[in-house]
Amino acid sequence: MTLKMTVENALQAKAEIEKLETQGFTHDDIYIFAHDKKRGKDITKALDTEDVGIKEQGFLDSMKNMTISRGDELRAKMAAAGLSDQEAEQYEEELDKGKLVIIANKDIK
Repeated sequence: MTLKMTVENALQAKAEIEKLETQGFTHDDIYIFAHDKKRGKDITKALDTEDVGIKEQGFLDSMKNMTISRGDELRAKMAAAGLSDQEAEQYEEELDKGKLVIIANKDIK
């Protein structure tokens, strides 16, 4: 089961994560994305959520992300977290507006 949503800031993200936890999701099931790389890392660390990495994407795709644009990297990571390519493109547009995207997915391990 994959849930996705957008929020305006880290405070709203924290509230949504707490709701997701009441629905049975763990912090390892929840991914937060921000267009700004530093902001995304800071929020992921502060809220103790999962980071999309080799486990989700595989080694080759993780290495490829080091050489592509930020938008392409975000779409690839959101797809690895459970979105379709079309959904990843749609949510990347929300990131362009300064919003945060939260994806909760129990199926990735």
